[in-house]
Formats: sequence, C-alpha cells, structure tokens
Amino acid sequence: MQQRLQPEFDLTIDPETVRQFVLKARAISAALNDEYDAGHEHEVELDDQSRDRHAHDGLAEEEEQNLTASELRALIEDLNVDEAADLLAIMFIGRGDFDAREWDQAVAEARPRINKRVSTYLLGMPMLGEWLEEGLEKIGA
Repeated sequence: MQQRLQPEFDLTIDPETVRQFVLKARAISAALNDEYDAGHEHEVELDDQSRDRHAHDGLAEEEEQNLTASELRALIEDLNVDEAADLLAIMFIGRGDFDAREWDQAVAEARPRINKRVSTYLLGMPMLGEWLEEGLEKIGA
C-alpha cells in the first residue's frame, strides 16, 4: 500500500469533486475507445434487403457521450480560478510534468493557463481521468 504524503498545502478544489471528474473523463474516454475498437468506426454492412437502423442507435450513443462531455465541460467551467488552477496542477502532477513536492510550481504554471478554453484543453486529453487520479494519489489527496 502506497503511503500518502502529508500535503503542505490546502487544496481549493475538493478531492471528491476531482474524483467525479475522473469518472466522467473515463466515461468519455471509454465511449471513444469503444467506437474505434478494432477499426470498426461506424461500419455497418447492409445487403439489398436490409435497412440502415444502426444510425438511430449511433445517434443515441453519440447524444449520451455528448451529454457526459457537456456535463464535464460545465463542471470545469463552473470552477473558480483557484479551483481550476488546482485541477490543472493535479493533472500536471499525474501526467508527470511535476513531482508532488513541486505543487507550488505546478499551480504557478497552471494559473496563467486558466481561461475560457481550459475545459476544451482538458477534454481534449484522452488520458485525463487517469492523470487526475494519479495526481490525486501522488499528492495524497
């Protein structure tokens, strides 16, 4: 069992909130991976007697995935600047850009990057869920 570090800082974002982000990010990533698994990107074979009913299923799946992405985007956009900087710093640490002992430096690097596009930046990372979870582990939260 990995021993947790005693943080020398106070998180402005609740670790449970970050764990919710992890779940949503993984759901988004899993949906993308399932779609493109084994090179079957929306391939549907039809004979001359069949009708394309798959498109309707695909739309429902796409809508569900977009809902999860929209929910995560809204949650990230609702964060204040300090919370968003902490979230980004946690991701940096999970990704290996910084060590947990470099928390202050990670937050300092994150703070100027916080703008209206931070949710787009984070949602563009297929490994976001894993990096956030790893970052939480590394900082002992």
